[in-house]
Amino acid sequence: MTTTQRLIQLIKPYWVRLLAAMGCMLMVAGATSLMPFMVKPVLDDIFIEKNAAILSFLPLLIILLFLVKGFFAFGQSYLMSFVGEKIVAGLREGLYAHLQKLSLSYFDRTATGLLMSRIINDVNLIQGAVSSAVTGILKDLFTLLGLIGVIFYRDWQLAILALLVFPIAVIPIVKFGRKLRKISTQSQRTMADISIHLHETLTGNRIVKAFNTEEYEIERFRQRVRKFFQLTMKDVSIKSMSSPIMEFLGGIGIAAIIGYGGYQVINGTSTTGTFFSFLTALLMLYEPIKHLSGVNNTIQQGMAAAIRVFEILDLPAEMRDQEGAVSINGIRQGIRFRNVSFGYGEQWVLRDINFEVKVGEIVAIVGTSGGGKTTLVNLIPRFYEASEGEILIDHRSIKTITQASLRRQIGLVTQQTILFNDTVRNNIAYGSPEKTEADILQAAQAAYAYDFVQRLPEKMDTLIGEQGMRLSGGERQRISIARALLKDAPILILDEATSSLDSESEAEVQRALENLMKGRTTFIIAHRFSTIRNVDRILVLAEGRIIEEGNHDRLMALNGEYKRLYEIQFRDNETKNAE
Repeated sequence: MTTTQRLIQLIKPYWVRLLAAMGCMLMVAGATSLMPFMVKPVLDDIFIEKNAAILSFLPLLIILLFLVKGFFAFGQSYLMSFVGEKIVAGLREGLYAHLQKLSLSYFDRTATGLLMSRIINDVNLIQGAVSSAVTGILKDLFTLLGLIGVIFYRDWQLAILALLVFPIAVIPIVKFGRKLRKISTQSQRTMADISIHLHETLTGNRIVKAFNTEEYEIERFRQRVRKFFQLTMKDVSIKSMSSPIMEFLGGIGIAAIIGYGGYQVINGTSTTGTFFSFLTALLMLYEPIKHLSGVNNTIQQGMAAAIRVFEILDLPAEMRDQEGAVSINGIRQGIRFRNVSFGYGEQWVLRDINFEVKVGEIVAIVGTSGGGKTTLVNLIPRFYEASEGEILIDHRSIKTITQASLRRQIGLVTQQTILFNDTVRNNIAYGSPEKTEADILQAAQAAYAYDFVQRLPEKMDTLIGEQGMRLSGGERQRISIARALLKDAPILILDEATSSLDSESEAEVQRALENLMKGRTTFIIAHRFSTIRNVDRILVLAEGRIIEEGNHDRLMALNGEYKRLYEIQFRDNETKNAE
């Protein structure tokens, strides 16, 4: 479907309110058209013929006319705003829901600020096109038809002369509309750049300050804002130009009408009331035409925004449940990687990965930075899809398991602790709404988080700030571990969970991790080799391949890559201790 057709599809569910609004618009247009129609009896019957009977009821009729117009104007405005806001709310919700279904690889290559700009700025522009523009078009069209009826009824010859100007008036509307769509597209892209810059520099404000780059970032932001200002002024110039041009063309038509109509009145072929009734209707006729020009500008902006929003909505979800996918509950035998490879385009990150982990086994994955450790464990919950080979849980390919049930079996604790600007309680219970208060407290105790939480101002109800910034690194990590404990998933992934902590915090977190790993099939991405000496098995990754496998003693005896990495870390630790 075209963008216009898709916008119409969004309006369809609200057709009853739309019809009611159109009925209100018809009444407004009718009342507006009656105003110039009544000019003739006011002039001819009251001021020229001195008819007292007409004077006795005509003012009351005018008051009633304005009352009816005001009532229905309120109705059409409220109904169309309701339709527009509901469409925008649904579109914003749908866009967010679709984003949640896209794979991590999409978010890896798309700036967060850009997506925020799509959901907030672009959708707002669509709202203008859907509600304000639709209201304007329908109301002005109905008013145009009513007023055209009045001028033809009063003098069809003068009406034809006046309407000759209309085709010329359409030309600037079309040309300005095309320019505005291009400018609007550029403006929205620039606003997305501003959103990206804001998100990056506000969330990374510590780095900005640490590297003394405040002035550099201010200048970058200033350039983007000035570019947006320039585009906005181009937009303003075109919009400001359209109204004077429309008025000038209207002036030509009015001048011609006054000349020809005045001649008719002087010759006695038309009355003063008829002429002024016609002229009033004509003057009122040019107003909705000017409005249509402005509405076209709004529509072009909304259409440009709609194209950008639909681009995201049209992105296919890379991770989908296969037809006939089944739900699983628990793990009984183990997990197996069979000939698994993964890459981005032609760049391979993992190649020919083969290993098996039994239920309850603890496996550590080590290697140099960039060797593919995190990518390997991210394939288990299907954050990414394996390019080749398959991963099996209890001899069943994870592609045949529903994503929801697969991820229910997996607990995750990462180096970069993700917490939300919410209470301690809600962060621990995140994803486990069915858990009781007693379960939450028990998880906090098992994660060695209970004591420090009790010292917080509002204990479990304390807001921890964005990304948990009101807590220390060790405290944030223990909240994350409590969250994983509460989930009670049979498979556990620890992605360098202690690498960013100091020695004291690491010791506390390590005790919490030991509680978390009990009875679970665990994958540990290890930064400090001292934490994995007692695991069941260690996999050594290098350049995306498993080159060594075994426990600590066996790998040390091989005198290979593991021993080299271990000794490098051991020497580094000795140097630090000496210092």
